[in-house]
Amino acid sequence: MGDKSSDLVQGTLDMLVLKTLALEAMHGYGITIRIEQMSRGVFRLNAGSLFLAIQRLERDGLIESEWKPTENNRRAKYYALTQKGRKRLDNETRVRGRQVAAIARILEAS
Repeated sequence: MGDKSSDLVQGTLDMLVLKTLALEAMHGYGITIRIEQMSRGVFRLNAGSLFLAIQRLERDGLIESEWKPTENNRRAKYYALTQKGRKRLDNETRVRGRQVAAIARILEAS
C-alpha cells in the first residue's frame, strides 16, 4: 500500500459500497460521491475499481440492480443491498470494528 489517499486495504471497497447502499439505493457515480463525502475526501474511487467491485458484489448476490431515471432524467443502473448483502455488511462491520480497535491500541502503545 502506498501513500496515496485513495489506497484501500484489500476488501475494504466492497464493504464501503455495501455500507453506502445500506443507506439508500443509488447509481455508480452516486456511490463514488457518497464514499468521498463520508470519508471527507480520504477515499477517492476510480471508475474502474468501483465497476469491478459492483460486478463482484452483484455476482455474489450481495447487491441487485435496476435501470431507472436519474435526477436529471438520464437512465442509470441503480444498485440496492439484498438481504444477503445486509448480513455480510453486519458481519464485516463487527470484524472490521475489532480490527480497527486492535490497530488503534498498537499505534497508541508507547
